[in-house]
Amino acid sequence: MKQHVYWHTTAQMPDDSNLSPIPAKADVAIIGGGYTGLSAARMLAKRNINVAVLEANTIGWGASSRNGGMTLTGLKPAMQTVIKKYGRELAKELFQCSLDSVNIVEQIIKEENIDCGFARRGHLLAANKPKHYDALQDEVEFMAKEFNHSVRLVSPEDLRTEIGTDVYHGALVDEVSGGLNPAQYVAGLAAAAARAGAKLCARARVNRLERGEKRFFIQTERGNLEAESVLVATSGYTGGITKNLQKKIIPIGSFIIATERLSDELANKLSPKNRMIFDYKHFLNYFRLWDNRLIFGGRAAFFPENKNTIAQSGEILRREMIRVYPQLKDVKVEYVWGGTLDFAFDQMTHVGEEDGIYYSLGYAGHGVAMATYLGATVAEAMMKGNIKEHPFARFDFPGAPFGLYNGNPWFLPFAGMWYRILDWIE
Repeated sequence: MKQHVYWHTTAQMPDDSNLSPIPAKADVAIIGGGYTGLSAARMLAKRNINVAVLEANTIGWGASSRNGGMTLTGLKPAMQTVIKKYGRELAKELFQCSLDSVNIVEQIIKEENIDCGFARRGHLLAANKPKHYDALQDEVEFMAKEFNHSVRLVSPEDLRTEIGTDVYHGALVDEVSGGLNPAQYVAGLAAAAARAGAKLCARARVNRLERGEKRFFIQTERGNLEAESVLVATSGYTGGITKNLQKKIIPIGSFIIATERLSDELANKLSPKNRMIFDYKHFLNYFRLWDNRLIFGGRAAFFPENKNTIAQSGEILRREMIRVYPQLKDVKVEYVWGGTLDFAFDQMTHVGEEDGIYYSLGYAGHGVAMATYLGATVAEAMMKGNIKEHPFARFDFPGAPFGLYNGNPWFLPFAGMWYRILDWIE
């Protein structure tokens, strides 16, 4: 396997061959050049606000061009959990945000003419065990009753109409979700933000952030600027410059392999309807087709990506892929890569303002659609000065119990073992 992001071979990613200078002043400085930052920059620039995006690497370098390309409805926690924790009214608002997030991705792609293969082919949640299928039956009734949202079951007997394997025990289908090529999408989003007038500054890692009496003073690797407002959009790469936020975000590695191109016949058997597929486990797998390649990902290693975790994860994922699809045992895996996700301790997404700094963080694997949506809506809330009214700002953003986390995720191996134990028990 080649350690290379397959998506990057399919898109002309923004590079650093012609770096934009750091402006001396901006109305808004955005730290992070992924979906959140670019969506916010596009929205602000279209309102004639002077905005600069400061990205430590190249624009779109992080998880925004490395993920599975799934634009999903829902949140990371089950909506039954969300209702119990936050109440029916807020839960309905949060779920509607998830539906709106898929819509805004589709809208931006159409408005900006982004060629990224977006299609609403739905997602398939596969039951690893019979008791999971029983839970999915309850989910169908719950979603219809509480959210007026239609999802449907696929029985174990009919599962071959959806997926070419017998390892699962039925599934749930949500037709609203979609999929796209994440690298093509983030490159198109960057181009759209730049056309609107946003200044996209690559290789501009922020080394210092200070709040003055009226403005923020920001020191980057390539120069300094002053800004009236700051939006932190760093997701799993949130660092010590915003220490209070870093202590609330756990960076978790997620890894993906891509096979060689498969025949039309084989690809159609693997996923007849080309759904976005993921399973019910805590230590989950997620997979889909793109250009007749199987894109197969999962939490093979919890630590963020490096050469060792990528190599090890590639072998683990290949074994998992063959367990799900034994017919792929002789198929070559051509690419393996990793990215870093951002998980909050409650697994919820959070937006808000702290010490005058705005943020949107904690996508927990739902970032393609949700980060796009929140980039735009948080930018709008910044302009109106009503961030506290945002649905994702109306509940606490917890840190670690007893303050046992300072940004170094020492506990990830134990978390991985715990999730494996939970899957075994269940």
